[in-house]
Amino acid sequence: MWMEIIFGLVIYRLVRRFFYDDEQQVDFGFTGSNSLFAVADRLQTLYGGKAYVGLQIPDPDTASRQSIDLVHVTKGEAVVVSVINASGTVSIDGDGTWVCTGGSKHKTERLCDPTVEAKKQVAVLESYLEQRGVTLPDGFLSFKIVCPNPNFRTIHPDYFPPEVVTYEQWVELKPVKKSISGWIKGALPLGSRDKNDKQESVQQNLGFVLSTAPMWDRLELNNNKHLLGEFLEFKGKSDDVTSLRNIKRSKVGRMIIQKTSMFGLAHSKLQVLYAPRDYRSEGASGSEFNEVTVRSSTEVLFQLQETGKVEKIKLSSIISMSLSP
Repeated sequence: MWMEIIFGLVIYRLVRRFFYDDEQQVDFGFTGSNSLFAVADRLQTLYGGKAYVGLQIPDPDTASRQSIDLVHVTKGEAVVVSVINASGTVSIDGDGTWVCTGGSKHKTERLCDPTVEAKKQVAVLESYLEQRGVTLPDGFLSFKIVCPNPNFRTIHPDYFPPEVVTYEQWVELKPVKKSISGWIKGALPLGSRDKNDKQESVQQNLGFVLSTAPMWDRLELNNNKHLLGEFLEFKGKSDDVTSLRNIKRSKVGRMIIQKTSMFGLAHSKLQVLYAPRDYRSEGASGSEFNEVTVRSSTEVLFQLQETGKVEKIKLSSIISMSLSP
């Protein structure tokens, strides 16, 4: 009897996998991308405003793009936030290098002073904003280093620069009632109506520029995971790939993926928003939705931003995909 039950379960699993295409269990063992979105969500919950995650800002000095974890914009300030997932006991050498011991890799690791890179990111972002016609008031743009890893511990926390938010400080942040974030010392105070109007104008202009700036492509997965990286192509049956041939970054802004079932076979319906995000295409035709239905076994080839590794991810595991210009 038990053999019959076991045999039946095996047959059931095989049939279900063949006809219904069980969801791929995605576990990349990463923390970086999820940490960025978690930090962004918490900042927006505590202080309002809008957090722009995974920016790729053009740097004319290096003819490349400067990767910025996130920028948190409120009425009174904009903060470039670097998220450092250091774990273990962290100390700082005389040259500013962070020394991490006893972390997840069980070895001593050295990290170049994150504040140096953050200052560079601020400079690159300011230059880009000026090119896009946004001039920020003095002191409006600053930076912070956030360490959200619960395994982050410090030796002599007073040695860390004031821009560094250790894990203990991160969990103790409290919401504020004012319309500005207030989590940066020296944040601009609210003043006259004219000043408030000017701050609102700056916030709106800054929001438009950041929302249309180059970003990493991103995937939102079923298990509340996020991936940043670069979409490469679709893989699957030839008819499915042909149906998806018009999905290109020059045409598509966002795709919402829904599961459907046709004649007992699992399919994925892609609701595609054809809306170029490139600000230089503002004169182009307006946005429009289209739907494409393909097999759920169709895969997305996606190169991870953190490791450079190319992963194959089934559509059945993806909720949405956003492409940057």
